[in-house]
Amino acid sequence: MNRKGDKSLIVGLDIGTSKVVALVGEYTPNDGRPGAPIEVIGIGSHESRGLKRGVVVDIESTVQSIQRAIEEAELMAGCEIRSVYASISGSHIQCRNSQGIAPIRDGEVTYGDLDRVLEAAKAVAIPADQKILHAIPRDYVLDDSQEGIRNPVGMTGVRLEVHAHLVVCAQSAAANIGKCVQRCGLQVDDLVLGVLASSTAVLTSDERELGVVLVDIGAGTTDIAVFVQGAIAHSASLPIAGDKVTEDIAHMLRTPTPEAEQIKVRYACALAQMATAEESIQVPSVGDRPPRRMPRASLAQAVQARYEEIFEMIQAELRRSGFEQHVRAGMVLTGGAAKMEGVVELAEEMLQMPVRVGIPQHVTGLGEVVGNPVHATGVGLLLMGSQIENPRRPTISAGRAGSFFNRLKSWYRGEF
Repeated sequence: MNRKGDKSLIVGLDIGTSKVVALVGEYTPNDGRPGAPIEVIGIGSHESRGLKRGVVVDIESTVQSIQRAIEEAELMAGCEIRSVYASISGSHIQCRNSQGIAPIRDGEVTYGDLDRVLEAAKAVAIPADQKILHAIPRDYVLDDSQEGIRNPVGMTGVRLEVHAHLVVCAQSAAANIGKCVQRCGLQVDDLVLGVLASSTAVLTSDERELGVVLVDIGAGTTDIAVFVQGAIAHSASLPIAGDKVTEDIAHMLRTPTPEAEQIKVRYACALAQMATAEESIQVPSVGDRPPRRMPRASLAQAVQARYEEIFEMIQAELRRSGFEQHVRAGMVLTGGAAKMEGVVELAEEMLQMPVRVGIPQHVTGLGEVVGNPVHATGVGLLLMGSQIENPRRPTISAGRAGSFFNRLKSWYRGEF
């Protein structure tokens, strides 16, 4: 753990397709009190060139991006970073719901029983090139008679059953992210599914109870998490997101990709009717040709077509999951591509459900972070990391990688 005086520092490293962001949070270990507030005291961000659709394709470029982001965050926070909670995403991520059964040893459920029954749920056949990233308990059943128990600790019984959500990832993808972080001289405290971190930052407990779908639209992937009755029930990653919108603009306007990205951020909207016929924008040309003007409405039409495709894929995934009827609280959009004007209106029109943009909650500090959906994953990593450092059981159980890092952490505690 990183330390600064009597306060603990926690670092979230959001390794994305378009950028790597390091957030430094400061909090007082909570002595068992629920929810010590985290103050964001540093941010470092650098363009990411070594990732494609959330997966490392160039280690050297990724290492440089992480290094720059970490240095910037260290400078702002006035500290030295030694370990991070890193995010992982990509279409190699798969999910499944599993059950585990174990006898209750002493007639009364203990945390040890919870661990054993969760291990039983993790005993499923997965391919040799994959591993369990998270095993998350959804609810428990005691002696076949009491169902839907959230926390059975202290209850009397003979047999405990758990319904768990397993997140499985490619071994190589996880190893390559770990390798990039370690090449920067840092330790990985834990590897966390990006959309799981985002959900921790932006969802309310009421939404989780009612049933909600969180959609994190980044640059390379659109990540989905469905929550039903307070627990995650389905997760998925789609290989289409914001950079496809940028490619469409670059192709349509025949302009370089960096210019297309700027045009998207400044002028694009996801609903064509929001752009009036009189509005026009200036488009830089390739080479030394002079810039030209074009109506904003035609840009909006191209952008709307791509967002419609993204929402159609989200709807298809939601139907495939079997939980479409259970998301009564609707949809929460977050991530960089959720900031665009008209996205909420288009989603509500297409999906026929309430939609809102989710911004990070439960943290204080830098305004650019706290109110910005771009940093949902980074803030979520801080929140989840603080729960792991100060466990308020039951907490999310990591896969083999997590338990290894936790063992590593028990003997390696860096002091400033």
